[in-house]
Amino acid sequence: MSYDTSHGSPFDRGGADYWYHRPAYPHYWPEGTGRGIKICQGHMSKAEIDAYYAGFDEAAERGDQKDYG
Repeated sequence: MSYDTSHGSPFDRGGADYWYHRPAYPHYWPEGTGRGIKICQGHMSKAEIDAYYAGFDEAAERGDQKDYG
């Protein structure tokens, strides 16, 4: 499956949440991260939620996370 990986997309936000040690919480920013209105899970389609979790899971498979040390 191919996902939109642009900055702020559901896939991008899923990967970022894993990277920053945040729990999975589906959301995205249609205009780019931190710009415009944040769309949360209650207003997302199943495909958008699936893309979020795909990004989170792909990042988890790589195992890369920010080192705060």
